Amino acid sequence: MYLAELLDRTGLDVLAHLDRQVDVPVIDGLQAQGDLMVVPVEMATAVRAQGGWHALPAEGAELVRGGDGTNPHTLVGSCELTTWVSDPEGLAVAAIDNAAPVYLVHPEHGATGIAPGRWLVRRQREASGFRKAGTSFYQGGPVLIAD
Repeated sequence: MYLAELLDRTGLDVLAHLDRQVDVPVIDGLQAQGDLMVVPVEMATAVRAQGGWHALPAEGAELVRGGDGTNPHTLVGSCELTTWVSDPEGLAVAAIDNAAPVYLVHPEHGATGIAPGRWLVRRQREASGFRKAGTSFYQGGPVLIAD
């Protein structure tokens, strides 16, 4: 599916500099879109969907919106999802179960497809604190990305 076709179907839009004639990739594995990570459930064994499964509305659902109110990551397509997710790291946004590809659309990133399966959508974690000279690690706690 071309990006233009997906945008026409959903009524969503992306920034003008993005090529609307590109094929939207459908990925069957770990993927990222900006600060969101799409993770196969078997890779996040400590995270559990707690119920509350429902069909994704026809207009889709914003999973994350930037701290300044812009740049939503919107999930569109046909799937079951829940935002009732237990995650010891506090990064989970939603769990999805899809029998056909679903798509994440973002104004700056365009779109990516998520292959059929069961997935967790999580925020990215970055290191904080300071970098010790001569080492390749950061000291400090995790920080959630605002967008």
